[in-house]
Amino acid sequence: MLPTFIAIIAIAAVAVLWMISTHRRLAVHDEHIGSAMSQIGVQLSGRMDALMALLELTKNCAEQESEIWIAAIQSRRSTITAKSTPNDVLRQEAVIATSLGWIAMVTERCPELKANQAYKKTMDSVQAFENMVRISRLIYNDSVMKLNREIRMFPVSMIAGMLGFRQRDYLEEQETRAEAILQAVREMVRGNGQQKPEQSNQSIKMEELRT
Repeated sequence: MLPTFIAIIAIAAVAVLWMISTHRRLAVHDEHIGSAMSQIGVQLSGRMDALMALLELTKNCAEQESEIWIAAIQSRRSTITAKSTPNDVLRQEAVIATSLGWIAMVTERCPELKANQAYKKTMDSVQAFENMVRISRLIYNDSVMKLNREIRMFPVSMIAGMLGFRQRDYLEEQETRAEAILQAVREMVRGNGQQKPEQSNQSIKMEELRT
């Protein structure tokens, strides 16, 4: 009887130690995901700041439109934290992409803006932040892959939910509907050399930013 009792206690102790070890491994992966998302948030915030600076520079060419875009972006801007989801990031990236598309159109009709040194430096900052976001995106997705792989493996798959862990979504890099529309409009403008298509599609672009 005593040996059986000791065996039961030993098995229970091993199971508890295994659960503690599993929880720690999953927690480390989860923390890495949160850390990567936080970094993305910092970098997107910097990119947003640079974008706002670009919009300020466009006021010399399109003051009224620039003010509308600035107000729209401020209303759509949100903070990305460790608890944010990939969809939160994609929404912010869609705002940035749509705004950059509009800025590109302004530079087409206002060549002196492109020659402005402040514009060049600010655009370089936008690109630098984008490169940092891409690196953080890779780190985030790698951490998600490790967590998801751990959760899918038996016997961890049996207790992951009980421990408070679930599989996470990857942060995909995909073209948004707004970007596709802007690209089509830009090609239309370049194709006929007129500004009218740009003007007629201004309401479409603004609506994309608001939705």
